[in-house]
Amino acid sequence: MVVVGIQTGSASADVQREAGATALVLTGTQRAAAIQEAQSGAAATAKAIGLGAQEKLVARDVVKDADGTVHTRYERTYQGLPVLGGDLVVHEKKNGARSATKATQARISVASTTPAVAATTATHAAVAAADAESATASSARKVIWAATGKPVLAWETVVGGIQHDGTPSELHVITDATTGKELHSFEAIETGVGNTQYSGQVTLGTAPSYTLTDTARGGHKTYDLKGGTSGTGTLFTNSTDVWGNGSASNRETAAADAHYGAAVTWDFYKNELGRNGIAGDGKAAYSRVHYGNAYVNAFWSDQCFCMTYGDGAGNAKPLTSLDVAGHEMTHGLTAATAGLRYSRESGGLNEATSDILGTAVEFYANNSSDAGDYLIGEKIDIRGNGTPLRYMDKPSKDGNSADYWSKSLGRLDVHYSSGPANHFFFLLSEGSGARTVNGVSYNSPTYDGSTLTGIGRQKAYKIWYKALSTYMTSSTNYAGARTATLSAATDLYGAGSAEYNAVNAAWKAVNVK
Repeated sequence: MVVVGIQTGSASADVQREAGATALVLTGTQRAAAIQEAQSGAAATAKAIGLGAQEKLVARDVVKDADGTVHTRYERTYQGLPVLGGDLVVHEKKNGARSATKATQARISVASTTPAVAATTATHAAVAAADAESATASSARKVIWAATGKPVLAWETVVGGIQHDGTPSELHVITDATTGKELHSFEAIETGVGNTQYSGQVTLGTAPSYTLTDTARGGHKTYDLKGGTSGTGTLFTNSTDVWGNGSASNRETAAADAHYGAAVTWDFYKNELGRNGIAGDGKAAYSRVHYGNAYVNAFWSDQCFCMTYGDGAGNAKPLTSLDVAGHEMTHGLTAATAGLRYSRESGGLNEATSDILGTAVEFYANNSSDAGDYLIGEKIDIRGNGTPLRYMDKPSKDGNSADYWSKSLGRLDVHYSSGPANHFFFLLSEGSGARTVNGVSYNSPTYDGSTLTGIGRQKAYKIWYKALSTYMTSSTNYAGARTATLSAATDLYGAGSAEYNAVNAAWKAVNVK
């Protein structure tokens, strides 16, 4: 829903370090070639980092820094079976020095790959456990479950259906293939929340034939579901290049907001983060608007690689605001990079990543009709009283989110366990205490009573993105996020730099030590 550097003390040296550790923009062809090259050397890499003879690496993504460092993200297999929670990132410097960040430190090994529990038994149990209407499941696939505890042979079943609020369901259920016990489950549908309704009159990228096809940004298209809940929908087409009238009663208005949000997010990823599209391959996702009837939500699906938006209560407030659009597409970015599992602490970090970069997109747009702020979903009025969905300066103001980390955090819904990371981002960007930004007043407290000075939003989101894309894995928790962001700050600004120390202080201020 919505490596160690040396601090020189020189401003020019700091700029050079940041530039050196910044990701290069790769074309789709360059990225594909880099992945192919990594795959060709995967066997040697697996041996070099100490994997067992039964394990193999499958290259999934490559990030190249300007200084020649290459970060390669791999999935892992064991005797040909996918290892869920076995993902890792190998960091190789220009001089050949190599290190690895692993989702699990456990040795991948099981006594047998022959299951005692039949796939049909696991499938039936998964369907029975699903809290969704019309639940159905495809055949279970055999995997190694290594995300929690000792690796075991398991079945993974994906159960489809409809959640109670009308959102589609893609529930992944992991069943122990020896005992039949459910080990884990998580929901893969990640929800959020021309003449646009929220951003005023804007320029849209369209095809010459007047369709909502952005030829300059990977071919992004926007479709009309016309109240449906399945399929792609109908591509918006017009006799002129004027879309919508700013009112929800005009079907093109929501499409204009969604199309604009996709364009701004694409530009932000490319110009600020050095990423060529959500998956880094130069190809766009697509957007679907007018989902269902008065559907009060928006969601990202990896299965269709698309964003989907409802029209809100009374079909009057479509969930197509700029920060929601950035939020949803960032779920796709997270899936293409760290793959943060959508449950417990990693799920909270997944949601926070979407809030953080969705907020950054809103500021980047610099749109006077929707000025940047640290409020999530303030335009869509889901509660009907004008309040936003979430507050980054003090997350608990929404009545559910946590301001600080605690041992019980993982038991909260992922939208509420995102609180400490959102709070961290605000403190790192702006600092603690009272302040006003773009006309909005904030007052951010700290767990330890400390007084913090922010390093600026741009540095903060660059640190978060580098941590996400090169150091976080599917199982990263809050302690792991602290380590990842400190590593990112070291790469960008140097160990012991003011930025490094600010990251450390901001995590301490939300009780992550």
